[in-house]
Amino acid sequence: QVQLVESGGGLVQAGGSLRLSCAASGGAFSKYYVGWLRQAPGKAREFVAAITWSDGMEYYAASVQGRFTISRDNAKNTVYLQMNSLKPEDTADYYCAVVPRGRNLYRENEYVSWGQGTQVTVSS
Repeated sequence: QVQLVESGGGLVQAGGSLRLSCAASGGAFSKYYVGWLRQAPGKAREFVAAITWSDGMEYYAASVQGRFTISRDNAKNTVYLQMNSLKPEDTADYYCAVVPRGRNLYRENEYVSWGQGTQVTVSS
């Protein structure tokens, strides 16, 4: 069972940056995509970005492409989400989660283990 712990959320002004971290333990991570998903107040949870642990292939939602960058540090078992040019509509709880390779990484109900989430608030 993979355990995930997020950190790095906070309050930032529009146009600013934040970096989220997801520390992973307890699994054979090469079997998974590691993803970031978010849930804004009153909205459904949505895919943001994902990365393959083994070769670092990156996947992004259109809404964050060019502004967010996902990366991983295999030695630290940590995945990062660098968020630049933040907008008020990026305000949400951000979750780190894993989905087995071969399943649809864009669908939040395919993810099998989740962190507790970290809150990001972007003020206008």
